[in-house]
Amino acid sequence: QVQLVESGGGLVQPGGSLRLSCAASGSIFRLYTLGWYRQAPGKERELVAVITSGGSTNYADSVKGRFTISRDNAKNTVYLQMNSLKPEDTAVYYCNAKIALVDRWGQGTQVTVSG
Repeated sequence: QVQLVESGGGLVQPGGSLRLSCAASGSIFRLYTLGWYRQAPGKERELVAVITSGGSTNYADSVKGRFTISRDNAKNTVYLQMNSLKPEDTAVYYCNAKIALVDRWGQGTQVTVSG
C-alpha cells in the first residue's frame, strides 16, 4: 500500500511562496493520479490541483496562475509550488494518490498566510 508524507508547510506573508512536497512509498507511483487538496477551518475539503500519470494537470479556479503541481516519478514525489499566496489560501493541505480502488491520503501540512 502506498503511504504519503507531506512536508513544506509553514507561515508565510501574503504575496510569498511555498513549495509543498509529498513523498510516497510503493513501486507503482508513476501510475497514480496525484492530487493536492486543502481544508480550511469550518469548510469542506476541496481540490486544489491534480496531475495524472500522463502528466495532465487541472487546477481549482482560485489557484490558477499561482500554483503549479508537478511530479518526479524517479523520486516518488509530487510537488505543489504556491506563489502569490493570499490569506484565503490558509488551510491544511493534503496529498492524495488514486489508482483503481486505491485512494490514499497523507496526514496533511499546515499552510498559514498572514502578516
